[in-house]
Amino acid sequence: MSELDQNPYAGHTPMMQQYLRLKDEVGNILLFYRMGDFYEMFYDDAIITARLLNLTLTKRGVSNGEPIPMAGVPAHAMEQYLARLVALGKSVAIGEQIGDPATSKGPVERKIVRIVSPGTLTDENLLPSRSDRPLLAIYKPFKGKNPKFGLAWLNLASGEFKVCETDELNLDSEIFRIAPAEIITADSYSLETTSAAAMSKTADWHFDLKESQTQLAQFFGVDSLRAFGVEDVPNALCAAGALLRYVERTQNQSLSHIQSISQDHSNEYVILDPVSRKNLEITETISGDSSPTLFSLLDHCKTPMGSRLLRKWLHHPLRDNTQVTQRHHYVQAFLNPAHLSLNAKQLIDTVLDYLKTYPDIERISTRIALLSVRPRELASLRDALQQLPTFAQFLQTQLMIDNELTQPLCAVDNIYPLLAATLAVEPAVMVRDGGVIAEGFDSELDELRTLAADSGAFLIELETREKEATGIPNLRVEYNRVHGFYIEVTKTHIDKVPAHYRRRQTLKNVERYITPELKTWEDKVLSAKDRALSREKYLFDQLLQSLQPSIVALQNLARTLAQIDVYVSLAYHAYTNDWVRPTLVETPCIEITQGRHPVVEHSIERFTPNDCLMNEQDRMLLITGPNMGGKSTYMRQVALITLLARMGSFVPAQAATIGKIDRIFTRIGAADDLAGGRSTFMMEMIEAAAILANSTAHSLVLMDEIGRGTSTYDGLALAWAIACRLLSHNKAMTLFATHYFEITRLPEQLEGVRNVHLAATETSTGLAFLHEVQEGPANRSYGIQVAQKAGIPMAVIRQAKRELERLEQGTSISPQLDLFAQADIKDQEQNDNYLELQAIKNAINTLDPDNMSPRDALDALYKLRNLFGPDSSQTS
Repeated sequence: MSELDQNPYAGHTPMMQQYLRLKDEVGNILLFYRMGDFYEMFYDDAIITARLLNLTLTKRGVSNGEPIPMAGVPAHAMEQYLARLVALGKSVAIGEQIGDPATSKGPVERKIVRIVSPGTLTDENLLPSRSDRPLLAIYKPFKGKNPKFGLAWLNLASGEFKVCETDELNLDSEIFRIAPAEIITADSYSLETTSAAAMSKTADWHFDLKESQTQLAQFFGVDSLRAFGVEDVPNALCAAGALLRYVERTQNQSLSHIQSISQDHSNEYVILDPVSRKNLEITETISGDSSPTLFSLLDHCKTPMGSRLLRKWLHHPLRDNTQVTQRHHYVQAFLNPAHLSLNAKQLIDTVLDYLKTYPDIERISTRIALLSVRPRELASLRDALQQLPTFAQFLQTQLMIDNELTQPLCAVDNIYPLLAATLAVEPAVMVRDGGVIAEGFDSELDELRTLAADSGAFLIELETREKEATGIPNLRVEYNRVHGFYIEVTKTHIDKVPAHYRRRQTLKNVERYITPELKTWEDKVLSAKDRALSREKYLFDQLLQSLQPSIVALQNLARTLAQIDVYVSLAYHAYTNDWVRPTLVETPCIEITQGRHPVVEHSIERFTPNDCLMNEQDRMLLITGPNMGGKSTYMRQVALITLLARMGSFVPAQAATIGKIDRIFTRIGAADDLAGGRSTFMMEMIEAAAILANSTAHSLVLMDEIGRGTSTYDGLALAWAIACRLLSHNKAMTLFATHYFEITRLPEQLEGVRNVHLAATETSTGLAFLHEVQEGPANRSYGIQVAQKAGIPMAVIRQAKRELERLEQGTSISPQLDLFAQADIKDQEQNDNYLELQAIKNAINTLDPDNMSPRDALDALYKLRNLFGPDSSQTS
């Protein structure tokens, strides 16, 4: 066997051989290879990383006859580069030095200490503070008539581990509900999803059921998984086993904060598909900009864990009235203090002030379990725990709620004394910097610190003794970094130097010596700092071990504080914005009095509230009215009020009664998927098909302008048929907005449907939107008037009006009767001329000739000509 067969890296230097072995271990994951004060990347990793991070690409000599591309990042700034790579969906393996450079022969030993991927982040600087980054594994079964996909997801930053099964039709909805940062699938499975999560692969055998059951049972230290209630979802267990293997491989350390695994039942939640989550702008706007969302509006939370819980509740509204009522009860408790000594505002403000002082205990407890917590995080935990009893007592006396919410606040009494005794008041950022352990905690550490920091007294004493013993008046004991401690004697007194002095250095006018006593002291002092740092590291590690039994109590504390934070934040918003507690009933209904859009009402000066009544008798509202009249806003506000009520919040209305809702569907706006070969109309029909296939009598459906992407007759026929299907078969509570006025005849043929419209009126200055929902249909869309307001030239407007009149008279389509037309104007052309003259007058009145330059005046003249000039075929 050749040397190359025995060692495939034989042609490389020993350093590069070690690097290539580690690289083979991690595969196509980027490798940060520790070399002194830098993490280096070589070959393709260097080229890729240099491009992604805009680093300088250099070369490191030659190995195996070829130059080695190299790029590196400073070790002290590694986390910021990691954050950028992870944000780009990359995974990075960290290869650390674990050997001692002083004793190593050849390259210092290195190994992979962890792999950082988008779904396995735990570092404070890498994680977004107000959102979770779960890791999701998906198992696709290969047998069975109706196979269920197995899903398992883990929030490594909190330890939450859940599983569920779902069918292929709802797979994408479940992915968006979980909102993973990274998805793991088997090598043989190609997942199609619109999720932006990073994708990772693992071996197919990692999803084996028996292997997964054994893996999970060993991890949790049980003989059977029956106690966790997950034995009836085998496909989900396959995914859970693969996920656990992946996490254990990437972390290379204890995962003691993962205490259990539980089954997540999707039928507990109001299901929202990806389209509905996007259209309702719960946590992200449709355009992706920084405009307000429902989450940003409600997020008055003072702790990151509170914000994360609020985000989770918004994406997981509940079906069960009992759970939601309990949440409403807690929100109400902050609005009705138990004692008259405080009013609602004072109570809310006081609780918010308390919450400001709490760090992210949920993630701190995780880093304690992972042994990666930093000293200052523990110091912030210590300071928070010190005032926790006062906060708990305040809540118990001021809130009319049971002790179940506040009990976990009193279960961590043993942690504060330990942290207070061990940690310095203001510890250093890192353990390696020293100054972490409190003075007086450890006598050995105190002695080492004294030696390292204060050797002056000993040196003065030694110098005094040596002067007296030798009779050398100018003898000095000094120190420098090169030669250490020494006794300096001028050459005029060399004859007085004792025999036990050993010459250390000869200079022009002086000699420097060392004595056995000074040498012993030197060794002791120079090593004292290193030994003090080593002792601090040992004591800090012991502290983390002592905290391990308290991790569950800390997790419960974090969960309780997060809930209190969400409740008081919702109470604050309700108090500030005049929101009311909704009434929940078991029957399907939505009855809203003077409802408002929670986001839009903050964006305009005066919002017009509207009612909405849907129940088992009136299941569909046919909504007509002009473009820009507020139909979409009205529909969305009904859906958002429903969602808020089901997640536990008060709602923006005078009163609201909300029944049990199983799903919310939205078909709003125009979108396409040109890359996937799907037009706007095809996307409309796909979304409509999903609604027709899945909606029930307990579903809320928002349908806006269905059928507008094809010809008039095709679109009208489809819209009519879809409305009938929703009404007679699905029996869903439906808001159906349309410009097909023919559909407004539907109430004449079917029960359970009612016409409403968004009011508008024409004034002397043009079209005015009233944004008021009124009974009955609107027989005019005002499309031409809206086009005029948008600046379409008047010649085009006039021609459009003539063409509209011709079409209405020349086809079998019923003319669009104008309910708002003035009775005394019979001649439509005369009315058009009147409106055009008014528009000309208004346009001229906006001009300011005194402040116009000649160029401005010419531009204004051309603008008037383009808007109101005669067309080529006819002069007004």
